[in-house]
Amino acid sequence: MKPRILIVEDEDKLRRVMELQLRSAGYEVDQARSAELAVPSIPAADVILSDLRLPGMTGLDLLAQMKKMHATAPLVVMTAFASVETAVEAMRAGAFDFLPKPFSMDHLMAVVQKALDYRALTNENRSLRGQLGPRYDLSQMVASAPAMQEIVRTVERVAPTRSTVLLVGESGTGKDLIARAIHYQSQRRDRPFVKINCTAIPENLMESELFGYEKGAFTGAATAKPGKFEQADTGTAFLDEIGDVPLGIQVKLLRILQERELERLGSNRTRQVDVRIIAATNADLRAALGTGAFREDLFYRLNVMPLRIPPLRERKEDIPELVERFVRKFAAELGSAADSISPEAMQLLVDYHWPGNVRQLENVIERSLLLCQGNRLDTADIRLDTTAKPAANMSGHFLPEGMTLDEYEQAILREALRRANGNKSQAARMLGLTRNALRYRLTQMGIEA
Repeated sequence: MKPRILIVEDEDKLRRVMELQLRSAGYEVDQARSAELAVPSIPAADVILSDLRLPGMTGLDLLAQMKKMHATAPLVVMTAFASVETAVEAMRAGAFDFLPKPFSMDHLMAVVQKALDYRALTNENRSLRGQLGPRYDLSQMVASAPAMQEIVRTVERVAPTRSTVLLVGESGTGKDLIARAIHYQSQRRDRPFVKINCTAIPENLMESELFGYEKGAFTGAATAKPGKFEQADTGTAFLDEIGDVPLGIQVKLLRILQERELERLGSNRTRQVDVRIIAATNADLRAALGTGAFREDLFYRLNVMPLRIPPLRERKEDIPELVERFVRKFAAELGSAADSISPEAMQLLVDYHWPGNVRQLENVIERSLLLCQGNRLDTADIRLDTTAKPAANMSGHFLPEGMTLDEYEQAILREALRRANGNKSQAARMLGLTRNALRYRLTQMGIEA
């Protein structure tokens, strides 16, 4: 099928010349002398060429209308009143490119081809995202346990909405999987899903990573760059480990949630973003409220639809199916002759307490298949950490002799920092705290990393 180009130009002669040039190059062409007349042709267009100065609706008005219609065709704006300000305004509003009048037909054809290449790439990306959808289909989720069945029912209800979701659960329980399932069961499934690992972003870079920056905003900012939220526009932003976001950034996140707007670093211009927020944490945010490490107003904005993801030890009914899936997966990937598991080995896995949850189970199966010599996994092939004890068995310990509670807590904090080589994020994870909660305790006790 030939690409279809829509020309929106009130100057009859120029419109006709462009039409003839594009048709001679093999394109289908629609044309209109005003934006109002062009609107019905937008859905069929592959590229739109529009004058900025038009009677009635302007080219920028047409771009706004395209966004309301969720049109995906790139828009190239044309104007005889060329200036840097006009070009910047159009590009900021979402125009793909800019043609200053007068322009040559060679220039026109080059821009059209560039726009078509861009459209092909975005269509390919959209198709690939669509192929990911079945992977996160709820019917494919292992959910024999009552707790997981309730999670699936809740996801089915909340996914079609734009409500903010807060996923709470231990590390390795599958919060990332649930977040993607929510996205791919929503109307935004064909739009971007942007994961933001709040722990992995250095604190001094977090603002520019999340909200973007303008050219010259800081040393080394040679060009402007959109942030993660702009990249997620019309889609979903997944904020993993939200408890590690510094207080200064939390204020800006609150603005995203309340007003759906942001400002890039180094800019005073407000940008609107249509983004759904899903957040996740393995820490107790309510406890962080009491220490002042997490803003109360942000917590309640995030806590619109809380979902607690149960640890694996609370959903033992799911372990056999998970094990069988992982055995099939890694047997194929590793070329292992073992493609099944003995009942005794399965019972060993069901009885284990799994402090690392599903992620740990997956790693154990992969390691076991690598070591297996037979055609099925047996108890001798399963290597578990039998020295680790469930958290529930850790209660009832008394303080070391001669130490107060404060002294014992200080010793624990210092030991965690030592093991983490001074890395506060890593030390916080060891202690089950957010980075902000650990920072607060260190400050209160006068401990330096």
